[in-house]
Amino acid sequence: MEKFRQTLKVKKERAILVAALLSRSKGSDDLSELTALAESAGAVVVDRFQQKIRKINPSTYIGKGKAGQLARRVKQYQADVIIFDNDLSPAQIRELEKLLEAKVLDRSELILDIFATRAKTKQARLQVELAQLEYTYPRLTRMWSHLDTVAGAGGGTAAGAVGGIGTRGPGEQQLEIDRRLVTKRISELKRELAGIDKRKLREIQGRHGLFKISLVGYTNAGKSTLLNTLTDAGAFVEDRLFATLDTRTRKWSPSKGVEVLLSDTVGFVRKLPHQLVASFKATLEETINADLLLHVIDVSNADALGQMQSVNAVLDEIDCGRKPTLLVLNKIDAIKDISQLEMIETVFPEAVSISAKGGLGLDALSRKVTEYYRGGDVVLRVRSHQSNGKIQSFLRAHGRILNERYGDSSVIIEVKMGQNQLPNLQRLKPDTLEIVGN
Repeated sequence: MEKFRQTLKVKKERAILVAALLSRSKGSDDLSELTALAESAGAVVVDRFQQKIRKINPSTYIGKGKAGQLARRVKQYQADVIIFDNDLSPAQIRELEKLLEAKVLDRSELILDIFATRAKTKQARLQVELAQLEYTYPRLTRMWSHLDTVAGAGGGTAAGAVGGIGTRGPGEQQLEIDRRLVTKRISELKRELAGIDKRKLREIQGRHGLFKISLVGYTNAGKSTLLNTLTDAGAFVEDRLFATLDTRTRKWSPSKGVEVLLSDTVGFVRKLPHQLVASFKATLEETINADLLLHVIDVSNADALGQMQSVNAVLDEIDCGRKPTLLVLNKIDAIKDISQLEMIETVFPEAVSISAKGGLGLDALSRKVTEYYRGGDVVLRVRSHQSNGKIQSFLRAHGRILNERYGDSSVIIEVKMGQNQLPNLQRLKPDTLEIVGN
């Protein structure tokens, strides 16, 4: 069995995709997303195998009979790897690999592999490595004696130490050694990422005076394109899943006198492995600490509503499900079925329809964001010393002056402005501040 798993990569391998759906389940066994994931990993999809099953077989998931059918297809198409759209247990993977005589991956392992190929920065590489190891640990068998391909050689975890001097205690098994190495590396990664988490949190908390907006959405929904269009950020854009894993933050002025911080985040997919959600906590801090979420939806995708629900599930998992959210219906210039867009606009009348690539609807988006930024207008009466130019400049930049009265040394200004700006105004310490209308 070890010969099938010399590496976790599925690059340039011939793949058969498998979707097994319980007959009583309301889900879908559509393999379009798994196809995109497999192709993103570099595999060539040669066949698809979809089955309804009455119950999950504890040894092979799909049952021995269906596994036999699949084995014949493996030989027919000379497949190197079989990728399940389900999460399999270690025992099921081992039994399937015996029966199929080929490498078997489940959905989570495939997504982890893609993240590993996309990770460019040190933070992203550490996050992906931690997620891979936490996924791998309960699946360790003696086939994992090549742990240097999983855990890396850093921090004293080189697989060359396995079985060397000082590691061959009486009765110690290879599996126990492997587990000890993985446990040690996981602890090292968590310590290093904890330091990154603290620095990232301090960085985000240092922006307390600015309104923070986070772009969220399904992978390949157009978040990075929107960031580039609005801010000239120069974020990497490509028509593939998980093109970018790192957060990029830029200043954006949606209207005169309004300046916000706009952040792009890693995209989500259906059934995103919980190991990734946990290890990418530092990256997701931008979303957790945002004042407003822009949920970007690819309305040209036939499963737009399903993708939206998948994103909402991840937002709930990181406790962001109740944050103020503006739906942004992207790629309206690429939509084939206009009735789908009309249906979504009817169900979500507050949503904004745009094309980030073509520049359509961006003025409407800017107006909506400004409304959220202002939080509803109020009329204020502000009294301050005439020499306090900061307050007067702030009121002119963020509001509409209604009246000004000057005394011997003070000025009283009545201004209409968004109530969300009250905390920033209070930090400038006016002599008096009262709300007199709305």
